[in-house]
Amino acid sequence: MFPWFAMGHITPFLQLSNKLAEKGHRITFLIPSNTQKKFNHLNYHPHLIQFIPLAVPQVDGLPLGVETMSDVPVHQAPLLAVAFDLTKDQVKIALENLKPDLAFFDFAYWLPPLVRSLGVKCIFFSVCSAVSSSYVVVPARKLDKGQHFSEHDLIEPPQGYPSGSIKQLLFEAKDGLYFSSEFNGKISFFHRLTTSMTESSALCYRACTEMEGPFIDYLEKQYNKQVLLLGPNLSEFSHSQLEERWDMWLGGFKKGSVVYCAFGSECVLQKDQFQELVLGLEQTGLPFLVRLKPPFGCETLEEALPEGFEKRVKGRGVVHGDWVQQQKILSHPSVGCFVSHCGFGSMWESLVNSCQIVLVPHFGDQYINAKFMTEELQVAVDVDRREEDGWFTKESVCNAVKIVMDEGSKVGEEVRENHLKWKDFLLTEGLETSYINNFIIKLHDILK
Repeated sequence: MFPWFAMGHITPFLQLSNKLAEKGHRITFLIPSNTQKKFNHLNYHPHLIQFIPLAVPQVDGLPLGVETMSDVPVHQAPLLAVAFDLTKDQVKIALENLKPDLAFFDFAYWLPPLVRSLGVKCIFFSVCSAVSSSYVVVPARKLDKGQHFSEHDLIEPPQGYPSGSIKQLLFEAKDGLYFSSEFNGKISFFHRLTTSMTESSALCYRACTEMEGPFIDYLEKQYNKQVLLLGPNLSEFSHSQLEERWDMWLGGFKKGSVVYCAFGSECVLQKDQFQELVLGLEQTGLPFLVRLKPPFGCETLEEALPEGFEKRVKGRGVVHGDWVQQQKILSHPSVGCFVSHCGFGSMWESLVNSCQIVLVPHFGDQYINAKFMTEELQVAVDVDRREEDGWFTKESVCNAVKIVMDEGSKVGEEVRENHLKWKDFLLTEGLETSYINNFIIKLHDILK
């Protein structure tokens, strides 16, 4: 296992490792040395899953000690990518010593030729949805031919795409960090991703045919290779208790009344957007718990809060900057709404819980995930935003929450009903086991 150096990539790779280890397979997991400490407790089969620490090389402009995307703002991602690529020699030595049957990877576009020289097959394991991967087929084809692609290629779905309701937003399509052919003279994340997909032996997704079947079929045809499915690949149930401070606080409110808001481990808002968000939650009149990093230019959350905010929401609103047990919070009886960035991990966590879902995507595949949730599955609503720059207001945040939380809301009832249907499906007894067993059979077929 060799995931991109980000918590949202390492976590699903380790989830898959645990599922494979349950079936008796031996896993070696390449991970930054200090980051390993954060994941030791999530290795449920240490006799079968071995961490191999990697020293992350120093790169000019990258702060000392940085190992993952949670350590840097998004605009420094290309520098971390340089450091990631400089681990190639360490990875090669590990592969030569291990001689694995298969190598799972995502952003290491240089890995396929390396493992082929050692007689090893490689599987591209996406931590994004099949929906978002299938959306970028046309720009990928143009990049592979050395051609440029236009904004139109990103805004309009590719020919034959299974959905006419999912469109990329204009302000996201202009994001050069993800979609340009180069970034500061280096391969872009977009090209890195599509090269990895093209060069792999097979593609692998945390997905179900029942939910994303047409998109999976589309990917198989476009890339002319097998797509392996893991099913829900849900996190193992943790027997730890919710931290007492949050259990006590949440327990002070009636069932289904609290709004929980979190945007993952990487998202950092501008101060004015941060303020619009928390003011919008205040406007709902509902109790709320916000877990966000301090916005750009602020050392602490407290200095970023609007004037008088803490006094006005005392007793019913909390803004918190440190890590919390998100799955435990989402499953708490008092939590009735999840305001999310629709990162892929959070998307799955929201689907298998009962709370209503409001989406505020920020970059990359989050926009397409959000459209999939709102337009295809119809289990969520999104916050209205200006098309030209993605700006949202406190009023639009408040309105989105109230649409799903107000008693008697027709939209709220519809998304709740659809959500319950998919939750029941995903938690069907034997579903995940069936998918994993079939996945392992197909891995054996690839090795024949």
